[in-house]
Amino acid sequence: MPFLPTTKAELQARALAQPDFIFVSGDAYVDHPSFGAAIMTRLLESKGYSVAVLARPDPSDVETFRCLGKPRLAFLVTSGAIDSMVMNYTANRRLRSDDDYAPGGDPCLCRGPDGSIHPYMQNGAQARARPDRALIAYCGKCREAFKGVTIIAGGLEASLRRLSHYDYVSDTVRKPIILDAKADLVIYGMGERQILEAAKRLSAQPDHPKPSQLLRGIAGTVWRTGKADDVPQGTQFLPPHEEAAADKASFARSFAMQYRATDPGAAVMLAEQAAGQFVVQEAPEKAISQAEMDEVYALPFMRLAHPAYKAYGGVPALSEVKFSITSSRGCYGACAFCALAFHQGRVVSGRSRQSIVAEGTALAQDAAFKGYIHDVGGPTANFRGPACERQDKGSCCVDRRCLAPSPCPSLRVDHREYLGILRALRAIPGVAKVFIRSGLRFDYIMADKDDSFLRELAEHHVSGQLKVAPEHVSERVLSIMGKAPHRVYDAFARRWADINNKLGLKQYLVPYFIASHPGATLDDAIELACYLRDAGFVPDQVQDFYPTPGTLATAMYHSGLDPLTMNEVYVAKGARERSMQRALLQYNKPENRALVIEALRTAGRTDLIGSGPECLAR
Repeated sequence: MPFLPTTKAELQARALAQPDFIFVSGDAYVDHPSFGAAIMTRLLESKGYSVAVLARPDPSDVETFRCLGKPRLAFLVTSGAIDSMVMNYTANRRLRSDDDYAPGGDPCLCRGPDGSIHPYMQNGAQARARPDRALIAYCGKCREAFKGVTIIAGGLEASLRRLSHYDYVSDTVRKPIILDAKADLVIYGMGERQILEAAKRLSAQPDHPKPSQLLRGIAGTVWRTGKADDVPQGTQFLPPHEEAAADKASFARSFAMQYRATDPGAAVMLAEQAAGQFVVQEAPEKAISQAEMDEVYALPFMRLAHPAYKAYGGVPALSEVKFSITSSRGCYGACAFCALAFHQGRVVSGRSRQSIVAEGTALAQDAAFKGYIHDVGGPTANFRGPACERQDKGSCCVDRRCLAPSPCPSLRVDHREYLGILRALRAIPGVAKVFIRSGLRFDYIMADKDDSFLRELAEHHVSGQLKVAPEHVSERVLSIMGKAPHRVYDAFARRWADINNKLGLKQYLVPYFIASHPGATLDDAIELACYLRDAGFVPDQVQDFYPTPGTLATAMYHSGLDPLTMNEVYVAKGARERSMQRALLQYNKPENRALVIEALRTAGRTDLIGSGPECLAR
């Protein structure tokens, strides 16, 4: 199938005077199933709706938003695959220098009303074309372009900011995004069912005088009203936004209610009063079924970036996933620093073996395929379906975790189906190697009494290194993170080494660690540095904790409380302490010496300064 129309000329070539939907995105247009925009637009097209794509529009030029005409049913607006504030700013609140979802990775490139790609200019200088709070900016331009047009917002930024949320860059608690964006509806979660139901309603009554009212009552959506009487009976009210913004304990309570309402089995509706309006969150949509998932990934994707970007070297974000296969969605790991519970949910959905093998066969026939499938996975590659009988029914234990601090007795631990899929992919003619680059839960592997998966992982699915995420060594910090005790990682490392020795392979573990996570003190960072010293391993990269919307850890960072228990949590907020914790994890780098010495003196650990083998700084 050809790319969807992106210009007036392409609309005319299809004899399409007015598309049903115009999809607006802060990302360059890539028609590949790893990109949510491609899934949503192809899904609508498969159901008979016409869709045009307005990708990386000039954020200050209203004519760009008029160039494809007024959509017959609605604008569908997303900031892109990543929250725009996370895309634009580092964990140190500094502007990023690139944008992997832009043409050639150039953050300044956008498109104008004639479809041409050019640098975005602001005050006479090139500037980032993806605006801060892009969803709000794009919805505002759509409204300016066509008064009264219906606007449906979705994607990660909309999903994770759907109710009152902490915004790290501004260090404030912001209102539900539907109010600032003035959208008619916000879709949260993955969105396939929601968008099709919204399209069905709008198509049935395209001249409805109040489309925002027409769209109420769809699971997995958020809507707004100025009337308290519109809020359905039985809805649970969050603390009012103004209260949550002013009082950290109130914010923590609000987040706890939001977090617990992510369980689709609980069917809880939430409402929040903010800025004189009421924002209503419908109960979450249930996890997509295997049949639905197979249908989605069988859509006729081009698996390419739009040819308009060829002159710029394409779109960097595509290179890592072009020959990758999404095998699952959702994650029941429930790490505190992860937003998956808020977006994809904790009930895992997996594609069928037949669907995955069919995609692998298609990849092998691609002229650009070099024999390597780069990944077969999802948020957690070795999670393939619901964790237990309760999740089979679509419900979760939101106040406990399936794996930490130890595996739940009800947890199913079985890698056989995933292993069978990997074997089938390896057998496809033309496939030389199948890699797994998605995250693997080593604690889930350790809970499996059968070593078959780990053995074949070492033998067939890595190349020299296996990246895993123990995150820390402090038991208290790991407990706050929702991760397994450190002894589980040490046991996994020994088993990995033993299997590789038996196979005659030299392959290594590359562990990832987080600095300055809520709960982590300087003493905890020193404990981790000493562990790294004794292990003879200093990581090349260290991840600074980034308080992104929709995570339990972000609520801890802002409030200093664990929202689920209301117990106090230590938070390293100052830039100096965050820098010291990060430096300790790379204590042997000369540029970190002064910070390491300062950290050790601050913590009263001058015994680790000197020339002895146990010292972290000379």
